[in-house]
Amino acid sequence: MNETLKTIAERYSCRDFDGVMPPDGDLRAIAQAAIQAPSGTNRQHWQIIVVKNRQLLADMEAEGLKMLAAMEDPSFYQRIMSRGGKLFYNAPCMVLIAVKEAQPKGAELIDLGIVAQNVALAATSLGIANVHCGLVSLAFAGEKAPEFKKRLQFPEGYECGMGVLLGYAKTTKAPHEPNPEKITWIE
Repeated sequence: MNETLKTIAERYSCRDFDGVMPPDGDLRAIAQAAIQAPSGTNRQHWQIIVVKNRQLLADMEAEGLKMLAAMEDPSFYQRIMSRGGKLFYNAPCMVLIAVKEAQPKGAELIDLGIVAQNVALAATSLGIANVHCGLVSLAFAGEKAPEFKKRLQFPEGYECGMGVLLGYAKTTKAPHEPNPEKITWIE
């Protein structure tokens, strides 16, 4: 198995970080992998924001939990609280991907997914645990959204796409078991 396929097979979603910050050189390599992602018509409607500021991450997490607690259905909030009450799982770093709407509308979401997967695979290849984090969008769902956009230096017209949390695993687990029934062959 080549190194790329091995990295894909070994990657898992870490939800238990030890809080240790990865080295800047590795974070720069991960950010570089993010901007090497292809995009439709090479529009690159993204901005990669590497967030190492722990206070900012804590503020975003607190706002996200507040928004989650206010939802009509309390089950998701209760699930997060039963897992330790952390949206960001003690990760010391996040690659936040801000996106700008593309045409046709929604095309930016395809590009967003490609960028996020580049980040996750690059991190895994460097021995850095990671997890895709759509929950970061909760921090941008309320009245603090403009403040967070300013603190994160969002370009004009950009919105929160998603984050990828980075750090070292406190505990590890095996990747999910692939289901071969999810493949259909048409010959």
